[in-house]
Amino acid sequence: MISASDVNKLRQQTGAGLMDCKKALIESNGDFEEAIVYLRKKGQKVSASRAGREAKEGVVIALTSEDNKFGVIVQLSCETDFVAKNQEFIVFATSLAQVALEKRPTNVDELLRHELNGLPISERIVEQVGKIGEKIEVAAYETLSGESVVPYIHAGNRLGVLAATNKPATPSILEAAKDAAMQVAALNPVSPDEASVPKEVIERELEIGREQARNEGKPEEMIERIAEGKLKKFYKESTLMGQQFVKDSSKTVAQRLAEADKELKVTAFKRVALG
Repeated sequence: MISASDVNKLRQQTGAGLMDCKKALIESNGDFEEAIVYLRKKGQKVSASRAGREAKEGVVIALTSEDNKFGVIVQLSCETDFVAKNQEFIVFATSLAQVALEKRPTNVDELLRHELNGLPISERIVEQVGKIGEKIEVAAYETLSGESVVPYIHAGNRLGVLAATNKPATPSILEAAKDAAMQVAALNPVSPDEASVPKEVIERELEIGREQARNEGKPEEMIERIAEGKLKKFYKESTLMGQQFVKDSSKTVAQRLAEADKELKVTAFKRVALG
């Protein structure tokens, strides 16, 4: 059974109408991601921000090594905004990220086994739980390597990004890469460029384009061409290098990077946000 709260939650996530959201949830058996795809197939314009999703509180810390070739993101979660904004909590989260940067663990479990001031991080977290009285945990951990890697923290430590490029660090390279990382924070692209878009995403977008064209009554012989056109639009809107640059919409991100070095590209990025 689809509840009114589920319908309202999907409406907050997508901006679609209540009845459209209810039908989408019914057709997708309550699966929110499938419901979003259903709405898109029906031509509904949905928000990419997912602003209505429930968010745990906490902080996201992004740091890079001195040579700018390696970076980490650590998300330390808690229960309340009051704790998340406490400077002592932020310092503790930063200390975990610094251990991660130094020891370079491959996953959260490995990070928790490393020591912070003589005790495993897992035990230091237990100490914090006892002191603060809230559940605290490392909710996310990401690493990234590249010829140069830059960190970017957005919205009061609620979102962190690492962006890696194909060129060694210089002041202009790092400045351009930081602009790209800011773009990732703002628009959450699916991949750095067209070539790195996962095959399943490409097929999903093509199928959505086909379904939209059929719903609009387009001739069957035009369906595939229309779907391909919609895919090209998707590349421009949803891949980092193809997107309009948020700080100057007269250029793309690729053009902004080319100002620093004509061969400069973002090869990979990691994005961690609360919620």
